[in-house]
Amino acid sequence: MEKVDGWKLFKFSESLQQRMEQLLEKKKGAQLMAEEVAELDAIGELDRIFTQINAMMVAQEVNQRADDIERLG
Repeated sequence: MEKVDGWKLFKFSESLQQRMEQLLEKKKGAQLMAEEVAELDAIGELDRIFTQINAMMVAQEVNQRADDIERLG
C-alpha cells in the first residue's frame, strides 16, 4: 500500500510496474511468448483487482468522512 493524494491505495511495486511495461512493449511488437502472454494476463487481472479494492476503500473513506461531518455538523 502507498499513500497517494491522502488516500491509502494498493499499488504495484516498482519492479512489477516495470515488468508490465516491458511486456506491453513486447506485445506492441508482437514479440510475446506464450508464457509472457500468461504473465501479462495475470498482471492485468491483478491490476483490475487493485483498482476494485482501491475504489471500495476510497468510497468507504468518503462515506466515513461524510458521517463524521454530519455527526459534528
